Amino acid sequence: MLWLILMVLCWPLALLALVLYPLLWVVLLPFQLLGVAVGGVLALLWSVVTLPAVILRRIARGPERA
Repeated sequence: MLWLILMVLCWPLALLALVLYPLLWVVLLPFQLLGVAVGGVLALLWSVVTLPAVILRRIARGPERA
């Protein structure tokens, strides 16, 4: 009997979630794209900042032998 009461009470909530989830995803999509762009810019800046250390490390290691 408890399962029937639960089914009667929860199916509208399930339908609402089924309808609202794609709408929420579309609304949040620009923020996801912005996060990817900011992550790319930060990775580029980190590469530029650490480039001198990488170059000095390779110079200090000397020429590589085959």
